[in-house]
Formats: sequence, C-alpha cells, structure tokens
Amino acid sequence: MSVVVVATITPKPGEEDAVREAVLAAIPQVHEEPGCELYALHEGAGEFVMVERWESAEALAVHSKAEALTRLGSALAGKVSGPPNVRTLTAVPGGDAAKGRL
Repeated sequence: MSVVVVATITPKPGEEDAVREAVLAAIPQVHEEPGCELYALHEGAGEFVMVERWESAEALAVHSKAEALTRLGSALAGKVSGPPNVRTLTAVPGGDAAKGRL
C-alpha cells in the first residue's frame, strides 16, 4: 500500500520566493526517483506544503537519503524557520475508490 507524506515548510519572512524556487527545482528530480507516485507543491498562509505519495515505505526511505533531498536541504539552509514538519500517513479509503484517497 502507498505511503502518503505531508511536509510543511515555513520560510523566513522575505525568503518565500527563494524557498519556492528551491523546491520547484527539486521536483523534476524527485519525480524520477523509484517509487515516487506523487510529489506536489502547494502554497498558502505563509507556508509551503508538499503532498507526496510513495509506492512503499522502502521507496520513501530511499527518497529521504536521495541526492535531490540533500540538495534541497542545502538550498533551504538559512531560508526556513526550522526543519519541515513531516507527517507520514496511511490512507483510510472511503466512498469512491478514485476519490477517497490520494
């Protein structure tokens, strides 16, 4: 079963554009990682939210040590208010299978 991750990144004031660009630069590389089913950036209320879906916990573990994430961490250094708030979730499907889960 897929693993869903929601990661919230909070930029320091004035660093919003730099954070957005750093994340956008990483996305194509992450999309090429084995097991990546979804890696999508969302923005609102002074924060960025990554919604991710990985084929397995193993694929997520590989991603957590992958070059794209290492580079992203370096690009975000000094531009964010702290480490991302990362939550790993398991879908609880309901209703229409196509609409009841990511």
